[in-house]
Amino acid sequence: MSTPRRRSLAAVAAAFVLSLTATPATATATTADIPPADAVVTSGNVTHVLNIPKPAPLAATINTDLAFQDGYAYVGNYGGFSIYDIRDPKRAKPVSSVVCPGSQMDVSVYGNLLFSAVDSSRSDDSCNSTALSADHKEAWEGVRIFDISDKANPRYIKSVETNCGSHTLTLVPGKGRDQNKNVYVYVSSYSPSSTFPDCQPPHDKISIIKVPLKKPAEAAVAATPVVFPDGGNETQPGLLLPTSGCHDITAYPEKDIAAGACMGDGVLFDIRDRLNPRVTARTTDPNFAFWHSATFSNDARKVVFTDELGGGGLATCNEATGPNRGADAIYEIVHGQLVFKSYFKIPRYQADSENCVAHNGSLIPVKGRDIMVQAWYMGGLSVWDFTDAANPREIGYFERGPRADGSGGGIWSAYYYNGYIYGADFHAGLDIVKIDDRLTDSARHVRTGRLNVQTQESYRPGPGH
Repeated sequence: MSTPRRRSLAAVAAAFVLSLTATPATATATTADIPPADAVVTSGNVTHVLNIPKPAPLAATINTDLAFQDGYAYVGNYGGFSIYDIRDPKRAKPVSSVVCPGSQMDVSVYGNLLFSAVDSSRSDDSCNSTALSADHKEAWEGVRIFDISDKANPRYIKSVETNCGSHTLTLVPGKGRDQNKNVYVYVSSYSPSSTFPDCQPPHDKISIIKVPLKKPAEAAVAATPVVFPDGGNETQPGLLLPTSGCHDITAYPEKDIAAGACMGDGVLFDIRDRLNPRVTARTTDPNFAFWHSATFSNDARKVVFTDELGGGGLATCNEATGPNRGADAIYEIVHGQLVFKSYFKIPRYQADSENCVAHNGSLIPVKGRDIMVQAWYMGGLSVWDFTDAANPREIGYFERGPRADGSGGGIWSAYYYNGYIYGADFHAGLDIVKIDDRLTDSARHVRTGRLNVQTQESYRPGPGH
């Protein structure tokens, strides 16, 4: 943690000058599996299509999250964000970069709007702001909104301050007649302090911003529902931090549900009332140190939660840590409750200098199967099948060897979009990867205009199914 403002878990991961520890997740792996420094290695069914280094304006800061819309990729970065033309993935190229510092810069897009999350306390809301500790009342953090109608020249149009900032954000479109009028932004934040005027304990809540689509400059916080009225999981041994809010929320708006990864707790929400999400199920796990993110299966009968053991800054894909920590936990949703089925962790060694833990991923749209691609920081990206919830298995991977300088990094987010996998690497930039496998080949026929992974939309089989 930074002083006096908390350091986000992502910022811990960004302190990649750490000397980190790692070994294998399964007994079948050996140290001979560790690739040479900086070398790209893949499974036989995965091809590295292209790497695009970070554009010069953001070269010194790390890449984070990704969003997609109409053939463009939007890549968040601690220093701002970049837009890439990916209409031809083999010839993808940067279009523009916006320098507007403030971690983490998780991004989502909706029409001509881009929303970015800022969870580092700033002197003001401008793109020229500097760091200012949160014990100053005038300090700002929250959500910035940009107009991206001109991809070459995005325009900053609005900021919304939120309690404890915005570590992540999730877009939830309105319902019925409201659908074309408003979009709602669920803001996750945590780690309050009695010394922070705008981030007071216990902060067991989220913030919801209402954004009028025709007048986005009028966006404002419309509700701050409490998720844990009686307090969250605060005393479990091994927790990275006690629950004081949520780290991330994945919504499935067409099904009126959401899954919250809330530090020490995993929860399900009923979001039929967009401004009043209601907790319908809650669980804890003795092997989880920090509930980080969630992914529903397409039929919403399962949900995968990730455990960010060590805050992303440690090498936890190792034999000493074992297969059940720093992993994914697969749950079935039975009569509205979460029923644990198994864990999944990549079955490959990482070197002592490689931070590795379960991180951001998305479904690969395959009919009749539950398959996702997922980032594991310096463990690269993994394609794995959880159709049998009790027996998940990896079916493909891409990774780099340890960094030659001994520092950390890796792939923050890895998402599947219209036939290709895109990975946002801390240092290396944007990786474009393709998997050719009988289990995933049919997904290439499924097309979507927009992909915000934390706002799941159901997919339907394409003509190749």
